[in-house]
Amino acid sequence: MSAIAIITDTDASLPTELAHRYGIRQVPILIHFGEETLKTGEEIDDATLFARVDREGVLPTTSAPSPGQFAEAYQAAFDKGAEQIVCFCVSGAVSATHGAAVVAKDMFPERHITVVDTRTLTIAQGFMVLASAEAAEAGAPVDEIVALAEDMGRRTHLYAALSTLKYLAMSGRVGHLTAGMATLLNVRPILTVRDGELDLLERVRTRKKAWARTIDLTAEALDGRPAERMAIVHIAVPDEARQFEEQIRASLTCPDEILMAEMTPGLSVHGGAGLVGVVAVAG
Repeated sequence: MSAIAIITDTDASLPTELAHRYGIRQVPILIHFGEETLKTGEEIDDATLFARVDREGVLPTTSAPSPGQFAEAYQAAFDKGAEQIVCFCVSGAVSATHGAAVVAKDMFPERHITVVDTRTLTIAQGFMVLASAEAAEAGAPVDEIVALAEDMGRRTHLYAALSTLKYLAMSGRVGHLTAGMATLLNVRPILTVRDGELDLLERVRTRKKAWARTIDLTAEALDGRPAERMAIVHIAVPDEARQFEEQIRASLTCPDEILMAEMTPGLSVHGGAGLVGVVAVAG
């Protein structure tokens, strides 16, 4: 393995097989149904999350991994021969994950560990992690890896269309009356990442128009540049995600490979089943 290990959390939305390919450890975000705690990616995924939410009518809460979980990941990396670690965390604006990773770092005062707040989330974070793993594999030093990742973060754009406000109403983020009216009018809010948080950008009527607007916003963000990397992110709707990919490919100049990524429960609980979006890194 590389002398530099790359660690992240499951809010990076990296498919497990891809993380394994690059030796990336993903520390799980925790999902709480009452007194029951489940680890994202190990004990719960988007499909099982929303099957349970719809069955029980209650949204779970989420929490950051504990410092102990990060310490275990750090130790496992060192035990496998890593000499240094770079840990990329979901935006500190939405989670205490970065703080937990820093506390764990302090448990290894004699070791070289760098903890980075990506100021983003889902596969936008994941692309920073992947690029870092590739650079580490090629022998790049830590400062170069971090600079490369942060540059990629600045060039990455995310736009996603919600399918429903039902789950936001359950969380208390919007009122039930507002959610009911939005459903009646077939309103599809479009989200983006702003100041490290998922933020409402626009409201569009119908799925067809929302998907078209999402593609238009991506094209505007790329501003004629090719997409260096691209991913379709979704919440428990793989068939719709593949349909959306077809529309993206028909409308934009895309890389040969477009990553398909589930958002994962630590973030999905806030958006709700049916979300479909695109993450693009401008070349």
